Order: sequence, then structure tokens, then C-alpha cells
Amino acid sequence: METRSSVFANPKPCKHLADYKLRHGLSGYKFLQKWLKTFPNGKTSIKMCETKMPRCSFCCGIRQGRLFLCLICSSMSCSDHTLLHSQSENGHDIAVDIERSELYCCSCSDQVYDLDFDKVVVAKNIVDMPSKTRDSVVDDLMRRSSKRRRLNSVVDLDLIRSKFFVWMRGRRAKSCYPLGLRGLNNLGSTCFMNSILQALLHAPPFRNYFLSERHDRETCRKRSSDQSCLACDIGVIFSAVYSGDRTPYSPAQFLYSWWQHSANLASYEQQDAHEFFISVLDAIHEREGKERNPNKDNGDCQCIAHRVFSGMLRSDLTCTTCGFTSTTYDPCVDISLNMDTSSFSSVDVANKSVRPNEDTGRSTLLACLDLFTRPERLGSDQKLYCQNCQEKRDTLKQMSIKRLPLVLSLHIKRFEHSSLRRTSRKIDWHLQFPFSLDMTPYLSPSIVRNRFGNRIFGFESDEADISAEFEIFAVVTHSGMLDSGHYVTYLRLQNQWYKCDDAWITEVDERIVRASQCYMIFYVQRMLYYKANEDLSCAPMPSRRDPFVPIAGCC
Repeated sequence: METRSSVFANPKPCKHLADYKLRHGLSGYKFLQKWLKTFPNGKTSIKMCETKMPRCSFCCGIRQGRLFLCLICSSMSCSDHTLLHSQSENGHDIAVDIERSELYCCSCSDQVYDLDFDKVVVAKNIVDMPSKTRDSVVDDLMRRSSKRRRLNSVVDLDLIRSKFFVWMRGRRAKSCYPLGLRGLNNLGSTCFMNSILQALLHAPPFRNYFLSERHDRETCRKRSSDQSCLACDIGVIFSAVYSGDRTPYSPAQFLYSWWQHSANLASYEQQDAHEFFISVLDAIHEREGKERNPNKDNGDCQCIAHRVFSGMLRSDLTCTTCGFTSTTYDPCVDISLNMDTSSFSSVDVANKSVRPNEDTGRSTLLACLDLFTRPERLGSDQKLYCQNCQEKRDTLKQMSIKRLPLVLSLHIKRFEHSSLRRTSRKIDWHLQFPFSLDMTPYLSPSIVRNRFGNRIFGFESDEADISAEFEIFAVVTHSGMLDSGHYVTYLRLQNQWYKCDDAWITEVDERIVRASQCYMIFYVQRMLYYKANEDLSCAPMPSRRDPFVPIAGCC
């Protein structure tokens, strides 16, 4: 559990962006403004020549992945050669993604955020507006300019954007998206945060809790002098996302609160999405857990984080000499799985970019779960003390799941770090995962019965309490290299898949989801999934008098 810092300083922005603005000011932004093109759905991209296809100046590839335009020399580079361009041309660090009109630092190999650049893009959107709509927006901005400045300029910009893009709602091709489906603005290398927030916002029991206002922000402020509460800020995001507004939302206040809770991660650098997920649940537990049950451990905690995501793992250590078994239980909010490489050849393992064919069914989520619950012989340097033999013996270790959570979070270990070789790498193997998952074979009763047969009777279990049948509702993916990459979330709502790529929301086919490089997979109990599939597109925002219908066992 992280210790909250009482004194918080705003992290320093990208030094390369700061150097660029110091040398060139806003001249590059203003020059680029005339090449911006706003589409009816609100998306802005760089206007390209109709007779010439954009190419990377290094590999001459046509539209191979994302392309970036250097703000200094206007040369084009693909995502594989942006770093090479900055190294070959001194000071050419800042570029623009031509498809999304977002700043990118070639030296940091990551997206960066600048309020001045965003203002230039928004100003272009005003110019492209119909004259009547433009006049009404400008008048409204003039009235707003006399009001006192808010604490966070990014939040201000989000409110302005809502006015800018409100005229586009009727022109959108997909205006009947489910309620709660809203893009999240990237605030500077925050795709890791946006991807996890999208999964949390659509986890049915977690959503029901906040939409029914079970976490009272006013009461929370009165109880604590600390004004930073991550649960309160999540409640604000829920209210904004489920308000019916489709324009992208900026979770700036939430980001600041998270920085205060996790001061060691407070920076504009890319962070690990799984680490962010764990820290958010820790922060919610820190505030709610102490108030609801100060004398209980995490296994019996009644905070919403543990009531939704917490399960129980069982670990059996068996002496190979006498057969004595010691059992321990540990609470968990997710399960980290190693990828099963037993069916790969040595050449495949060396290449590491392997797509299993459908006939062999290699590298599947079920194989990863089998590997997780498979007995493991500990090494000779890991001998454990046997209470029966009264000395250290060779030991077999076997994991199983004693209690399943309402929402099952599975983390695929794609990042490996070797302390001996002092190296790190990313595992790019493809992983097949089912949309419907039966966890019965991995529960402790099933594992123990397979080990001992029918000789075990009266085994205690929680099988009757929680169903073992789950349905997928969110997949967080990671593309790119270990030190630089991009997170995207796929959401399954009303049996339709949607791609949440920061501010952009698009419908996708399930084949795209199955082919994605999954990093975290979220399942919910099948019964809760079916209840959550009700059409909420026309439902009003819940209030205290008419709360969102709670689900038994979580609210």
C-alpha cells in the first residue's frame, strides 16, 4: 500500500517539448493549423495531398501503422523510425500524428500533451463550424472569460470542447451508442489510465455502486480533512460519462489525485496499466476499507474494490518425502498468468512473434490457467521445512482458486525482467481467449479431487456462493515495444464490441478483438453480464430518489 504524500508537486512536462517551445514558440503550431481538417464526427487529422500518398522517409512504406510529421522539417516518419529521425536531426524531437492530430515526442517515443497545441486544434474546429453555430459559441466563450479561473486548465478545455463539438452530435453516423460509452482525452502519455478507466466504468457491479451514489462525496469530505479521494473522483467520472454527453472527457482531477496517492509514479511518462489498476484499487480500499471495516483484512474487506474484484487463492505445499501438505489462503484482486510455451518449438521461442494456428490451438488462455494450477516442483535451493519430517524437504507447490470474485481480472505476463542478465523484454506471442469462460476446473475442489480422486469427502468450498461461469466484457491490449507503446481497450456492450482508443470510440468486429494482443482480460459473472445488457441508451441519469438498480451481493 502506497503512503500518500502530503506535499505534491506537479510533474515536469516533456523536456523535449519544453525545449521546442523555447526555441520556436507557437510558430510551428500556427503553421500546421491551415493543414488541419475536421471531420463530421469531430475527429481532426492532417490534410494530405490527394495525389500523393504519405510515406515514411526512411522505409518508404505507405500507411504502415501510424505516421508522424516533424514540426521542424515536415518530414514523415513511421512509428518504427521516429526515434531514428530525432537522432539523425538534432532538435527534431516533436512531431504530430497525422491521423489524430496529437503531439508525439520522437525521443521519448510517446505521446505528449500541450494545452497551447490543443487550443490551436480547437480554434481550427471553430473556423470549420457553420457561421451561426460559430457565433453562438464565441459569444458563450466571451461570457465565460469573465468568470474566475478554475484550478485545472485541462478541465476548462474539456468544458470548452463540449461547446465546440455539440453541433456535431446530429451528424454522427453512430449516434445510438450505449449510454456510458464516451472517449477519454489523452493528457500526455495517459493511455494506460484511460484503458483501465474504460474497463472500470463498464464493470457492472462497480458501475452500479457509483451510479447509485453509494459513495457519498459530501460525507466523505466531512469525514476527512484530506481533499484528495480517488473514489470521489471516480464518482465524478461516472457522472460525466453516464450523463449522455458524447464528447471526449478529460479525467484531469482524477489523474492529479492518483499522482498524490502514488507519488512514485507521478510523471508524464508511460506507466504500466496493470500496476495502475492495482494502485487504484489500493487507493479505494485505503479510503473505504478503513471506514467500513477497520479491523478486518483484505479477504473480508467490505469496500467496493474488494467486494467486486477480490477473490481467494489457495496454495498447497506437499512434502515429496512423507506427503504432508500445508495449505495457505491469500486474497487477490487479479490473477497474473504466465504464457504457456510448451507447444512452441525452440525456433518459435527465439522469434517470440508467433501466431498459433487454429488446428494446434497453441497459446490459449485455458492453457495459461492450466499452467497456473499445475503442480510445480520447487528447486533444490527452495526446500521448505516439513512439519512432519521436522527438516527441510523437496516440495511440490500447487495453486488453485478457493473463491471467485464477481469480476475476474486476468493479467497476462507480457513483460519479463531478468535480474541476472539485467535485461527486459516484451513477449509478443498471440493468445487465444474465449468470450465465455467456465472456471470450475480451476477451483480448489476440482484441483484437489483430481489429485486425490474420490477419497476426499466433505471438502469445504464456496462453489454454491458464486457462479463459476463468466462472460468477457473488456480487453485491455498493448501494442508496441517494452519501453514505448500504446494501450487500447475493447468493450463488449450489448454483444457489440467497441474500440476505446483514448478519445476515439469506434465499433469493431469480434475478429479484431480476438486478433488483438491482450494484456488484461476482464470477465464478469454470467448472470451479472446478462443483467447489464439491458439497453441504457435512453435511461435517465440516476438520482438518490430513483437509484440505479443494485445487484444483489455487491451493493
